[in-house]
Amino acid sequence: MGFVDGNAPDPKYWEKMRLVAEVLKAVEGPIYIATHVDPDGDAIGSSLGLYRALKALGKDARWVAEPPRFLRFLPKEEEYSDPVEKLPPGATLVALDSAEPSRVVGVPVEGFVINIDHHGTNPRFGHLHVVDPSKAATAQMVKDLIDLLGVAWTEEIATPVLTGILTDTGNFRFANTTPEVLRVAAELVGYGVRLAELTDRLQFRPPSYFRLMGQVLSTVAFHFGGLLVTAHLPEEAKREEEDSDDFVGLIRYVEGSVVSVFLRRREEGVKVSIRSRGGVSAQNIALKLGGGGHVPAAGATLKGVDLDRAYELVLEAVQEELRRAGYL
Repeated sequence: MGFVDGNAPDPKYWEKMRLVAEVLKAVEGPIYIATHVDPDGDAIGSSLGLYRALKALGKDARWVAEPPRFLRFLPKEEEYSDPVEKLPPGATLVALDSAEPSRVVGVPVEGFVINIDHHGTNPRFGHLHVVDPSKAATAQMVKDLIDLLGVAWTEEIATPVLTGILTDTGNFRFANTTPEVLRVAAELVGYGVRLAELTDRLQFRPPSYFRLMGQVLSTVAFHFGGLLVTAHLPEEAKREEEDSDDFVGLIRYVEGSVVSVFLRRREEGVKVSIRSRGGVSAQNIALKLGGGGHVPAAGATLKGVDLDRAYELVLEAVQEELRRAGYL
């Protein structure tokens, strides 16, 4: 379905969310809950929180996700479900935090599809879709949905939901930290979330991460007079790439920069993570590279190219956006 402004709030947000709640309460078959490839804290937190809420409703909910190492403390072993190539008859799929149907992993996008997301570039796929980029995280939207489902909040449900909000707001440091999201977070803490313990645990990284950090920082480069800072994962460090996802968040704090880009080689090409500030749109840069995301945080995968060519394409896209934003 087309839309005029992909980054605008959904004026029918509550109407659509109430409909989703009523549909989920009425579903009798299995409900598969999935999220995007290379899931982050919002993907895991929103999907696990909704899974636990639906289980509390007595639904046949199945959570299909593979958390990164730093989030594996959240789920219990028995909560995992294996990926499936085909959904059984009568199944419902809830796709969370997935900006494109092609990014949904572990479950085919078929059957009755409910799409809940906060990425402005989401094409509004699915039989029901609630896409609202004004929300700080998909987990914030899941909080509203769980309220509408009438599930009794517990620490077990609230903890992953708050995790999604914490990670997508940078522990309330990013520009998407609104009074609304702070109120939601306070409410979740009131349900028993051990905030200090959770925020501390989310920063844990294995020893390999810190060894890798030195290798990544040795690749840091500055472009356009320091407006852009880049770094990449060295080829010899590929085996430890799981620990590298948040390095773009480290280099984004270089003084004077308005864009940071982290690149890492994958089998299918080069994954590009982008962060921006100061009126520069990471989303615009990502769209030029065939990706998508939010205005301050976005990404793309450049297929069939090597690292050198990826850098060329990134520099071209960033230069164009810096010109648009009046920096060049």
